[in-house]
Amino acid sequence: MQDFDTAKIPTLIDFYEVLKSQPEKEAKGLALSFELYINGNLNVFAHKTNVNTTGRVVAYDIKDLGKQLKSIGMLIVLDYVWNRITENRAKGKRTWIYMDEIYLLFANEYSANFLFELYKRARKWGGVPTGITQNVEDLLKSETARSMLSNTDFVMMLNQATSDRVQLARLLNISDNLLAYVTNSDSGQGLICCGGSIIPFRDKFPHNELYDLMTTKIDEVKNE
Repeated sequence: MQDFDTAKIPTLIDFYEVLKSQPEKEAKGLALSFELYINGNLNVFAHKTNVNTTGRVVAYDIKDLGKQLKSIGMLIVLDYVWNRITENRAKGKRTWIYMDEIYLLFANEYSANFLFELYKRARKWGGVPTGITQNVEDLLKSETARSMLSNTDFVMMLNQATSDRVQLARLLNISDNLLAYVTNSDSGQGLICCGGSIIPFRDKFPHNELYDLMTTKIDEVKNE
């Protein structure tokens, strides 16, 4: 805190050593409680980050977090996102946040509440959060997610399963005629809900080098 040198930022290991040096029994108890997350098998977040947080694009992969680290891992990543939003706002920059398989965040009570607050505050701070999921039914199991989705300005829907279509039609007031565009629809075809309007769209992306980089179809992935 003397010179704000990022190389000197303390880690949980430093915090642990300070706790152990305190004479109070409460400090000893806290140190013992934290030991698993600092010196034990769950010490993933006890060290300095190996992610380049200064780049214009920062990606966090949380799919390999175990059950015991899931909650704290999600909160740490979301906390970083909020800090980045505040930093960019001070610089007059917008922050674009893309969350793939967002239903996983809503399956956890702590990250769901954090994300709900993030969505409410992000716009005023120049943040543009975007959630992506393949199975809407899993997402709509969360009342928090349903509330957010019903108040979202922009929703893009591709082909939907029957149960998902029913829930989305009820939530977004989609007519039966328009639902045909997300019923057994081709790739790149669906509906856009924007500002109270619902618009069918068809987007045929050309099979070029960009397509080869972005495709998620396993039979189209090229081995080099």
